[in-house]
Amino acid sequence: MKDKRTKKGLEKTRKSFGDKLNLLISSFRKIDKDFFEELEEILILSDMGVQASAILIERLIEYTKLNKISEPEKVKEALVKIIKEEIEEEKDIFKFPSVLLVVGVNGVGKTTAIGKLAFKMKNEGKSVVLAAADTFRAAASEQLEKWAKRANVPIVKHHEGADPSAVVYDAIKSAKAKNADILICDTAGRLHNKKNLMDELSKINRVIQKEYNEASKKTYLVLDATTGQNAIVQAKSFKECVDVDGIILTKLDGSAKGGVVCGIKQTLNIPVCYIGVGEQIEDLKEFDAEDFANGLIIG
Repeated sequence: MKDKRTKKGLEKTRKSFGDKLNLLISSFRKIDKDFFEELEEILILSDMGVQASAILIERLIEYTKLNKISEPEKVKEALVKIIKEEIEEEKDIFKFPSVLLVVGVNGVGKTTAIGKLAFKMKNEGKSVVLAAADTFRAAASEQLEKWAKRANVPIVKHHEGADPSAVVYDAIKSAKAKNADILICDTAGRLHNKKNLMDELSKINRVIQKEYNEASKKTYLVLDATTGQNAIVQAKSFKECVDVDGIILTKLDGSAKGGVVCGIKQTLNIPVCYIGVGEQIEDLKEFDAEDFANGLIIG
């Protein structure tokens, strides 16, 4: 496995899922219908979701027949291969200059994810500007400012309650003046009031289009891995408000529900681009399907 942090971050999920899988494998001498039914139940309990689990089992049955696999122990390698293929995406490429809107409800680790992403991009030689456009939540700007200092990147912020699109407007001016590669904008996570969220994001998008039309734009949704299937419910709600280009899945290290990655891909067809695998500033990793599949099952 290439990335040790991803392996460590998936420890809780692997223990929960792996223990059940090992017990199943030791209970069967050969693969049969009952084996696949029990395996499907294990996948569902690992927060992969009903749809994703059914697809994985269907593919696994085909693969084992085609390759004449009858020993339960050999299912592990086959499952790694199939999960990797199901969730694999082309590498997320940023064209510069770029604007990244980051959305997500409060409490999912959105501000922390932005700080870690800024640090990662700065370390890769990119110039980054942050926009504290979540002016709705008390102390959101101050929290983002702390991360900006840690990542050693500039931040544009206004007072609490200010117009978020005005913050983005000023941040665009700053990013242009600094010839920055990427502008990362925090936004308010008002999912309980979809109209407010849609209006706010529409206004921000109009400002970007008018003032920074030459920049490419992406929208990332931040989800908390510890919420399991609820993360998929959140993602569906956000998709109704905004075109989501990718997912940042946080708190994977604190969760036994890492299987939700498969559920997100199958249910929503949105790629997971980054995963949070620890509390340190360097613990936001680009998602790697092979590392994830191995970390989930083999370790």
